[in-house]
Amino acid sequence: MALDPDLSDYLIAPDPTAARLTRGVRGVDQDGAETHMQVVEERPLTIYLNRQEIVTAMTIGDYPEYLALGFLRNQRMLRPDDEITRVDYDEELETVVVRTARQTDYEDKMRRKTRTSGCAVGTVFGDMMEGLDEVRLPQTPVTTSALYALSARINRTPSLYLAAGAIHGTVLCQDDRALVYMEDVGRHNAVDKIAGWMLAERVGGADKILYTTGRLTSEMVIKTAMMGIPVLASRSGFTAWGVEIARKVGLTLIGRLKGRRFICLSGEERLLRDMDPASVAEEPRRSGRKGEA
Repeated sequence: MALDPDLSDYLIAPDPTAARLTRGVRGVDQDGAETHMQVVEERPLTIYLNRQEIVTAMTIGDYPEYLALGFLRNQRMLRPDDEITRVDYDEELETVVVRTARQTDYEDKMRRKTRTSGCAVGTVFGDMMEGLDEVRLPQTPVTTSALYALSARINRTPSLYLAAGAIHGTVLCQDDRALVYMEDVGRHNAVDKIAGWMLAERVGGADKILYTTGRLTSEMVIKTAMMGIPVLASRSGFTAWGVEIARKVGLTLIGRLKGRRFICLSGEERLLRDMDPASVAEEPRRSGRKGEA
């Protein structure tokens, strides 16, 4: 699948050439021949909410302010009506401090942690299902033509994954347009960056689609629902709990989206089948992007 270098329609697009995101290393292949390749960097980022240290995340290091805001929002440590007074990033100390007008104390919540299936060890604090009963996702329709267009567009976009691998991508979309494309070593980090951008830019989720390269797990479903986004799609597959939660909150869950094929396991009522799948080209067996685990 040929790459499309035109990124003009993206508000934020991957930059696989950014110096701090990868490192060149030397190795040998199966025949003992010397080889050189780029590998993804990992670095710690410690997130504070006011005076309280919340978590240290392993990340590639881009968009740290969005990552911090999105993480805190998705953990329900930032409320929708919170006034965020400052966000301070210290590159040398590898810390982000998010400051709010409201005094915060999440000591009890932080004692209750759940390790998730996210790469780079995802962690959520407190009850994972907290707040889901209040979620009311809009019945915004999604056309199959938009899904096919997004899949083709995203998979032709130059990315860090295609340059170095070992990374996940998450893309905020509207209709058939890809808007914001974030990557990180963990899909939970990538979606938190999207959430942070939406919070900072005051962008709502009612008319959006979230696309991820990774598995459709409970964590991904919960975060998508809490962001108010009614549709979550992926090239990859599902977990049973992810499907169960999607059905509980009424989220449209679409997986195995490759070429003309996809499977919808929740929220089919939003799908408008406006395109004959037979008119969509099958994805080459050796395409540029593989379905990620």
